Amino acid sequence: MGTASAKQSGCSLSPTHANNSHPMKVGVVGGGQLGRMMGLAGIPLGLEFRFLDPVREAPAAAVGELVVGALDDPTALRTLAKGVDRLTYEIENIDVAPLAALTPAPAPPIEALAVAQDRCQEKAMFEALEIPVAAYAIVASAEDLAGAAAGVGFPAVLKATRMGYDGRGQRFVDNEAQLRAAWQDLTSDTAILESRIDFDREVSMIGVRSADGEHRFYPLTENRHEDGILRVSRAPAAAAAAVEQQARRHLAAIMAEVDYVGVLTVEFFQQGNRLLANEMAPRVHNSGHWTIEGAVTSQFENHLRAICGLPLGSAESLGFAAMVNLLGSIPPAEQLLADPELHLHDYGKSPRSNRKVGHCTLVDSDSRRLAQRLETLQQRLDQGVGPGD
Repeated sequence: MGTASAKQSGCSLSPTHANNSHPMKVGVVGGGQLGRMMGLAGIPLGLEFRFLDPVREAPAAAVGELVVGALDDPTALRTLAKGVDRLTYEIENIDVAPLAALTPAPAPPIEALAVAQDRCQEKAMFEALEIPVAAYAIVASAEDLAGAAAGVGFPAVLKATRMGYDGRGQRFVDNEAQLRAAWQDLTSDTAILESRIDFDREVSMIGVRSADGEHRFYPLTENRHEDGILRVSRAPAAAAAAVEQQARRHLAAIMAEVDYVGVLTVEFFQQGNRLLANEMAPRVHNSGHWTIEGAVTSQFENHLRAICGLPLGSAESLGFAAMVNLLGSIPPAEQLLADPELHLHDYGKSPRSNRKVGHCTLVDSDSRRLAQRLETLQQRLDQGVGPGD
């Protein structure tokens, strides 16, 4: 009962200016599903929203004002920023330079965004903070390929330095011929050749930090990817206390390094009780969608609390949770919702192959029962129908 009350109590906050003249307005660069869920979390807090997105039918248009324009257009960005009290972003593949010129300054800080956009800078930061990473080499030209292969070995993965996500900009290679072909296919001036490690599983640690250094950490989340796209997240991930603390320590070190404000996610490869950092995301994250129903305070609400100067909410889980991405299309809602304990999130996107158009979340007090329900849901989705059909 106590945790449920804590979850509900977050809705009573009403941030306003000191003169109480109007509600606080948040400007968001990007109007995709992350922006939409941010708006849904912020409206009960008394926040208002303005989004910038190049698509007039952007999902976030349902929860706030929409400025239609390119994400790197200085005029559109100034329109977004005019009159807002806080600025944030829900996508990291955006040009840093025009963002840095805006007032108010965006949160999370531009420095974190710049590092996350460049795998070379990201690896350098991890290593400087003594966060383990897989063996890698930087490739700036075709002449670098042989030396990189000799140093890293095979099998390996060639990753574009910039603009790679959801499996884009990555090629698995097993020999030098495949490496040369992958380099030709890669639309990037530089790349990283990274050892393809034999890991037990992929996990993510999501945390939030306020401007005064207060922080909360969500339970470690286990993720399953297919073709580079997240399919399923489960939390709390069964893990030794030492592994959980290791992930929190690494995340806290990054936050302190860049004086972070907002939600930050780091994805890891786990080998036994050892974690190797893969990449970081300076924003609310797909692997944290389970927190909407599965935690006392969702990642979206806590991100807004942090950037708006409000006290952070508890990040404790409310049992065991599983999130399943819905890719391409969504089965009929009446079929999915035949499971009375399933939570459906429809992003309002048109169907398209491998497009994230929604997600389902299951929450249960028993981990074994959750696993059974998750298996049933996945079987039904594979068959193209919902539970209870």
